[in-house]
Amino acid sequence: MPRHFLTGEELSSGELAALLERAAELKAAPRSSSALDEKVVALIFEKPSTRTRLSFEAGIVELGGHPMVLRSGELQLSRGEAIKDTAIVLSRHVQAVGLRTGAHATLEELAREADVPVFNMLTADHHPVQALADLLTLREAHGRLDGLRLAYVGDGNNVARSLAILGGLAGVEVMIASPAGYELSGFAHGATLVRDPLEAVAGADAVYTDVWISMGDEQTADERRQALASYRLDDELLDRAADGAFAMHDLPAHPGEEITAEVLYGDRQRIWDQAENRRHAQKALLELLLAG
Repeated sequence: MPRHFLTGEELSSGELAALLERAAELKAAPRSSSALDEKVVALIFEKPSTRTRLSFEAGIVELGGHPMVLRSGELQLSRGEAIKDTAIVLSRHVQAVGLRTGAHATLEELAREADVPVFNMLTADHHPVQALADLLTLREAHGRLDGLRLAYVGDGNNVARSLAILGGLAGVEVMIASPAGYELSGFAHGATLVRDPLEAVAGADAVYTDVWISMGDEQTADERRQALASYRLDDELLDRAADGAFAMHDLPAHPGEEITAEVLYGDRQRIWDQAENRRHAQKALLELLLAG
């Protein structure tokens, strides 16, 4: 049976630690692995992407493989072909498939029907490859993960959920502050959910935020801005965290909304490190999924 990566819950804590260690090694020597030599990896984008596409394409090339980028309008999926049929055909041509889509159920169906590893490049419910890069960034900054405290402020979305899942596996205490109606839905996955952003950031080693208006939320943009206005990540909020705490953001950012320009482009953040670390963490993931 192929090994998939859909939520991050497929990993044990030991596997996650080993993956992050391997990511650090690959960052130090980007072309030291030929794990994907003569392998083709399909990357299906049903949602727009900058960092995910750049990091996966570059990383697959560095591993010696060929990234096959497929947009939704280029596939017969856009004309009603069954996911099962698409999965069967993909499995005859490529060695792994990544999907960036809306409904998480679409990804799950693709994984059920595919004979090759399937990995999540983003769904409405989960963004686990982003969380891998985030944990690598925290590990670089602090030299460890176990016992760290990460505060997330804002919309309880797919990024918050993945931080809760993978952060918990890594031994990170995750605090998520969201206004009423914007809480992380379903299980908290071990994270502590609060209303007050000041409560969440107290003693935090890093403070994380994400856009207030995600893809698909445009119709409620004004309502969201009003509800989330007091959750903006600025210097004042960072001052309430632990000494040396820094800002994190998965990007794209909207300065003046969820984060100030001063924080986004200042020296109290590791946001651009996160963006780079997508490539290294994902390379380690691909090695794991295609091992043997």
